[in-house]
Amino acid sequence: MKVYIIILNYNGKQDTLDCLTSLKQQTYAHFDTVVVDNGSSDNSCAAIKEKHPDITLIPTGENLGFAGGNNVGIEHCLKHDCDAIFLLNNDTEIDPRCVEEFVLQSKTMPKSILGGCLTQFHDRTKYDHIGGMWSDEKANFDLIGSNETITPTKYQEPRHFDFVCGASMFIPRRVFEEIGLLEPKFFLIWEESDYCAKALRNQFEVTYCPKAIIYHKVSASFVGGKPHTHYFWWRNRLFYMKRNLSNKKYQALMIKIIVPELAHILKLYLLKSIQLLFIKQKREEKAKKVKCYKAALRGALDYFRGHFGPAPDWIIKK
Repeated sequence: MKVYIIILNYNGKQDTLDCLTSLKQQTYAHFDTVVVDNGSSDNSCAAIKEKHPDITLIPTGENLGFAGGNNVGIEHCLKHDCDAIFLLNNDTEIDPRCVEEFVLQSKTMPKSILGGCLTQFHDRTKYDHIGGMWSDEKANFDLIGSNETITPTKYQEPRHFDFVCGASMFIPRRVFEEIGLLEPKFFLIWEESDYCAKALRNQFEVTYCPKAIIYHKVSASFVGGKPHTHYFWWRNRLFYMKRNLSNKKYQALMIKIIVPELAHILKLYLLKSIQLLFIKQKREEKAKKVKCYKAALRGALDYFRGHFGPAPDWIIKK
């Protein structure tokens, strides 16, 4: 089985270099590596070519987001002799048997999108998570194994999920040929959930591969409650629901869960904005929280207005 590994880079030079180094240790040799650079400004392309001249580097010239950038790599791979594509986050390092374990399980489950055993990079005694199941009670996913301690008996068998994390997705070629590429409107987060849902509707499976171990740092862009994370999470959560739930269920969850949650965020935003006018201590910290509330509300608004793509500049700026 010929595997193409796609790594998306956006101003993550050192993480990407470390990830590429971990690929050199793989026990499975029949793979090629493609790095898609999403318009980085940190000299990533030059550093990657210097340290790893054997890989294929595709500069996009602009930030196309997770889905758009990976789609560039996927289209490249499908023009070649690939049997499967392994989407791998640049903020990971993988176990030496990772690719081989994916290949072995894929041969027994040829209709499955496979997700790896995501382990926390800085605490390898704990899972990041191994997959997710949709919950109508939350209008969100329950993450299975999230932050749980690893034991010799826990989560050691393959199991089916509603989605597996985009940090490591092993996807047979036939999936792309039958259902197409990732939806670029998501730009960042929820796109893998959407793609898995689309696969499930088309008689494919989504399965956890316990022996394919990935050590996940978790992107720095998602740490610390960043406003753009709140923006994309809210906008794309609603977009996911509209695309993947029945109209009846979508409307019911909007009334029961989404509207009350947004009303609560609006209330917090107004109250905290007023408080911000009268406080001096920890003002910067509280201002960041207010910005997160505002970003979440803007994300929901942009969904309803049909505005997708990158986040507004004021959300991204520090």
